[in-house]
Amino acid sequence: MTSNVENSSLPFSDGAGMNSSPTSFLARVLERLSSTQFVQLRTEEECPVAVVALQRYLSVESERPQPQCYDYDVTVCDGQWKAKCFLHPSLNHLVLTNTLRTGVDVTITECSFVFNEMRLGFNDGYICIEKLRCSAERSTLLHGVSDVRSLTMPGTGGSVVLHSDVPLQVRRKHYLPLWNDNDPEGDIWSSASPPSVTVLDVSKITLISNLEDHFRSQRRYFPLLVKIIHKSRLRYYGKFGLKIDYPYQAYFEVADQSGIVSLVLWNELCPEFYQGLKVGTVLYIQNYTLKQSYSKRSYPQMAHYGKMAFNSVEICLNPRNPAAVITVVPPNIVQPQWGLPDVSYQFITRSELNTEANNRAFDVIGLVTFVGRVERVRSKGSSGTEKFWTYRWVHAVDGTSNHPFILEIFSSSQPDIFNSICPMTYLVCTQMRICQVEGSLPYLTSSCETQIFITGYHKGQPYVSNPTVKSFIQWTKTLKDSAVLKKTAVGGNYCYPHPPRMFTQALVDDSASSVHVPLVAGADLKKEFETLQYREHKRMAIQGEIVAIQYIKTPKNIDGTQDEVPRKAQHENTEDQREQQENDTASEPEDLPESERSGPSHSLNQDSGLFTWKSHSWPRQQEELCEHLCQGDLYQDSFIQTFSTNAKNGLLMWSNLQPTRWSPEQTADTIPSLVCQGYYHITILGINKKIAVNAAYFPLMSAAEPRAIGRPQDPHGNTMLSCLSSGFLCPLKDTNEHSSPAALKPEEIIATSGDLDGTHVVCILDLCHLGGDKVEVVLNKLYTVTEISPI
Repeated sequence: MTSNVENSSLPFSDGAGMNSSPTSFLARVLERLSSTQFVQLRTEEECPVAVVALQRYLSVESERPQPQCYDYDVTVCDGQWKAKCFLHPSLNHLVLTNTLRTGVDVTITECSFVFNEMRLGFNDGYICIEKLRCSAERSTLLHGVSDVRSLTMPGTGGSVVLHSDVPLQVRRKHYLPLWNDNDPEGDIWSSASPPSVTVLDVSKITLISNLEDHFRSQRRYFPLLVKIIHKSRLRYYGKFGLKIDYPYQAYFEVADQSGIVSLVLWNELCPEFYQGLKVGTVLYIQNYTLKQSYSKRSYPQMAHYGKMAFNSVEICLNPRNPAAVITVVPPNIVQPQWGLPDVSYQFITRSELNTEANNRAFDVIGLVTFVGRVERVRSKGSSGTEKFWTYRWVHAVDGTSNHPFILEIFSSSQPDIFNSICPMTYLVCTQMRICQVEGSLPYLTSSCETQIFITGYHKGQPYVSNPTVKSFIQWTKTLKDSAVLKKTAVGGNYCYPHPPRMFTQALVDDSASSVHVPLVAGADLKKEFETLQYREHKRMAIQGEIVAIQYIKTPKNIDGTQDEVPRKAQHENTEDQREQQENDTASEPEDLPESERSGPSHSLNQDSGLFTWKSHSWPRQQEELCEHLCQGDLYQDSFIQTFSTNAKNGLLMWSNLQPTRWSPEQTADTIPSLVCQGYYHITILGINKKIAVNAAYFPLMSAAEPRAIGRPQDPHGNTMLSCLSSGFLCPLKDTNEHSSPAALKPEEIIATSGDLDGTHVVCILDLCHLGGDKVEVVLNKLYTVTEISPI
């Protein structure tokens, strides 16, 4: 039953003068919806509510298309009450693009009441939000809220689901993290209290070396006494139709005096034990089972232990049939006579990295100088549901080389540490695999067994006594914080490795590859734009020709745009900046008419001066286009920021993903305003001349930029073509210089664009969805025909 509301002072009415009495908007809605007379309600009342939590879980309906395979519960508050509501699946796209997010106000225009069909009665259920409008600004309702938990949640029949950390869809038992599948999320994940004093019977234990003989020969086994030497990230394997409440799995490599074997923690034992089982933990295990090892899994590199690795079987700890008994042995009762090995590491210094073989795994320690924004990439091979990995790029120095470690760190099921990596912290990463690529410095990428630790988490870790670690700590004592701080940076567009000198088409579709970039048709590029999700990064190539170039001068101080978190603070211009702005304005040509420009009005090119070049055939070709993908603008999120300890919290939030839960820090913290010289707006016409796409290009101008690390810097003539091919202005200024020695003005570079007219090129594009309607499309490198290798 639907009740329409006229635009009056009465918030809700059934048409017969039946008015609700509570003053809280949410309380009024619940009162009306939970009555037997009203199942659905529309309102024209402008009563915004603030989004304070957004939680995801696997849908209970299997027939939905892939982007709809998850459901979302959204908790909103009106300043007095809070309510956990179900988001109708038709609105899921607002979450996928981060348009609906925590910390903003929304106006609910249509909602309904969903009764709990598993309970008798008429007042047990929840609100389903069917239509809403999202505000572009940060919430005004949350300014006076210091603790969301203190707000009252109006009950409907005392529903336990509404008040607990479980999904509203009763067939799901727990929430997933908002942006990936392998982080622990919610109250179900035990923080593991310290182990109690335990009396162990070690007289009848069996050794790892005996397990292969016992496999298949008996059903029950003697207890094991082992030490964890490696820990993997979590694996969530939930899918439609799987009748397991907690479909999780985690691998551990465990050792005793006789060898090393894999141990697998299954299902609800993961929420109970995973957080508390750390590298170096000693376990006394009973009621385990043995099974044949999974042949396609990866293993950490453990040859330096000098022990036999038994890879034919693995130990399984199950919650039932039989129920495993896991005893965490307190460190103070571990006996030397048990013969458990010490945890061993293979730390490598930056000076040793270049000579090591591809794919070898090492441990690293360094002082962080750059932390990139968190991005996402789709997981290959996931069946039934859409899954993402989250990752970020990090630079860390150890004093043994002029180059930093370049680290591609994927989420390791340690969200608190992963989200807290920042410059000036000591970072340890274990089991990082070397990637040697042509045209770039070697970098290290995470493995399934990678663990990360930063300042504040090192105490008690087994590596603290390692000689390489001790040597690194001694080196850091020689540094001055002020000098290091000048070389630090956070966030922004950062892509690695750099494209190779020659372009070779990938023979198979592997969009996640860092080396082979897929060559896509114009129509496929349009589909990639349409399916891109929040902070998802994709690299692809398109062939065609450059038909137009504009240089866009960005303001010296850039105000926050609608999707920035947190809102950026503005500062007064210095006298020099004001004088420069006046000079810039005086030299700007007349702006192009709006029809010649593209991109949303809130992008950084608003009210900016333009220097332009067009191919002689572009006006005619424009008339024959089927589609013009009008992106190509840069945003505040696109530019790397200088790190500041005073703005640390704001910079961390800005470079991390949108949080699942709102906190007052989202309102309070700001980051310094951005100063950017400008960028080039490039129009690429597809080879069939049916689709054009805009891309942004901002060349390197300083060797001190994080993007300059590892990039070939062969000299060139600073033509538009050579700049697009190399990615930098030549020569790059040194760290201590304030301007490039041979800095050309943008109009001088654009004046050389005639070489591009009619030239067949391949363009490497990096796409990243920045939230809302902001899609960053960056031209990373341009290849001419002579730089393209035949298949």
